[in-house]
Amino acid sequence: MPALTAAVERLRLTNADVDGVQADVSLKAGLQAAAEATIARYGKVHILVNNAGVTGGGAYGAWTDAAWNWTIDVNLMAVVWGIEVFGPLIEQHGEGGHIVSTASMAGLVASPAILPYSVTKYGVVAISEALREELAPRGIGVSVLCPGPIKTQIIDSVRNLPERFDRSVADLVSKDLTSEWFKSLRERVSQGIDPFYVGELVREGIENDWAYIFTDVDESEPRIDKRFAAIKQGFDRIRGRNPRR
Repeated sequence: MPALTAAVERLRLTNADVDGVQADVSLKAGLQAAAEATIARYGKVHILVNNAGVTGGGAYGAWTDAAWNWTIDVNLMAVVWGIEVFGPLIEQHGEGGHIVSTASMAGLVASPAILPYSVTKYGVVAISEALREELAPRGIGVSVLCPGPIKTQIIDSVRNLPERFDRSVADLVSKDLTSEWFKSLRERVSQGIDPFYVGELVREGIENDWAYIFTDVDESEPRIDKRFAAIKQGFDRIRGRNPRR
């Protein structure tokens, strides 16, 4: 809560009309309470940004139900519930709006070291792509943010693990963080893109109704090209065959 209060105060220094509500997005009730507080304070909702994310889940061979539940609830279900709760509020005033959900490059190119994370982020991409088509006729744009490494505290997201989750999740994540892969990831994140730059990209994406919002080219685009080439190769292998013969 002190971090939220400090963030709100910094934003108010820019003369922005800002308020803050503490919510556990891994609980649908938390998002419903946030929606009620928003309507009570501002009367309408035009933009929804689903941005919560955690790295948990563990590598193959170390999975636990609790770790999967935590990762899925925060990374995927919070997006589902956010859209379910706030979407109708955007629709009801008829003035249009926009929904942005944060996925990741791991939602387009999976990594075995963070497989549960990738599973949830693929889901966020799928939701965003499908909803974009469905909500466009209603004047609501939908974008998915697929960033590369951003200078945030996501590597230490277990610090916010809710008490209702098995504490073995924290032990599992802490063990993951000692691996060489995660040490490398921590270094990349520490030198990652400035979050303020990403915020400006998101603003531009909303204003121009971008379907996909990326944060970098040099690191991310080659990985996408490699994946698409593999998919294309899969089609090439069966080209000319008649499966109904």
